[in-house]
Amino acid sequence: MLKLNKYPHNPILTKNEKNAWENLCVLNPAVIFNDEDKTFYMLYRSAGNDKQHYIYLGLATSKDGVNFTRCSDKPIIAPDVNGADGGGVEDPRLVKIEDYYFLTYASRPFAPGQYWREDKEYFGFQPKAGPRVLIYNDTETHLAVSKDLKNWKKLGRITDSRCDDRDVIIFPEKVNGKYVKISRAMNKCGEGYKNPKPAMWISFSNDLLEWREEEELFYAGKESWEDEKCGGSCPPIKTDKGWLFIYHGVSSKDKCYRVGAMLLDLKDPRKILARTKHFIMEPEYPFETDGFYSGCVFPTGIVEVKNELYIYYGAGDQCICLATVKKDDLLKELLGGK
Repeated sequence: MLKLNKYPHNPILTKNEKNAWENLCVLNPAVIFNDEDKTFYMLYRSAGNDKQHYIYLGLATSKDGVNFTRCSDKPIIAPDVNGADGGGVEDPRLVKIEDYYFLTYASRPFAPGQYWREDKEYFGFQPKAGPRVLIYNDTETHLAVSKDLKNWKKLGRITDSRCDDRDVIIFPEKVNGKYVKISRAMNKCGEGYKNPKPAMWISFSNDLLEWREEEELFYAGKESWEDEKCGGSCPPIKTDKGWLFIYHGVSSKDKCYRVGAMLLDLKDPRKILARTKHFIMEPEYPFETDGFYSGCVFPTGIVEVKNELYIYYGAGDQCICLATVKKDDLLKELLGGK
């Protein structure tokens, strides 16, 4: 069984004690490679040691995909405390479509508090009349666009505010004339649904902002390592065999996050051509098994350079790590050696 190759000197990025907005943790980065300047750009989630636990995105760059240098002492994207993303800017995913970069990020209306603590506080207010997203401080996913990866225009939410929806992945090009999105809605499961637990949903759009039509259940976890919930991890890589898609699953037995891969039909990504029944990465090292979320490897960024896939993941909700695999080897694993 194939396993991703973890970089032996992980983690590759850790908290920065000098900056209050990133002196507690960095995790779950979006990463893209710019062919023009041959540079890896990383947008990473960060937080300081404040009780509200406001969440930001920082920017770092690298020439080799391993050694990253921070670009600024200030966040590249920050929450608008009085706006819809007031709680934070979380778990980015990044694609380039034609000449622009599009970023999806999860957010809450209020700061989440230090969620791993038993004595965490609630921040915000809860009007009885709703909306639901305020009452429960649920997650919505927002879209932002940039020409240069440094100056971003926030465009607002692209998910239903009633669904607690995150892990939103946008495909890097249209398929059959429409944009494609995969997401995981926490509230779309159980009674009235085919999936008993949170699963992945797929939808289509003409303009990237409105996704109200043609949504359907894409994949519900079938293996024991993904039976609690599953969701998308990294934007898909287009290959001649299909869309190569990295995803994550959580086990009901130990609550650990593990990683799998799928191959989707190029013309109809609703069709799963193959998937890894066994996980290809799991928590092993202390920084993965003992963190703010113990037992978590959570990929959010992927880059292809000369057949090598660089897969970037958050470990234990506290630092950023790297795993690699040959694209051809992963495809061979998915296709049963063909």
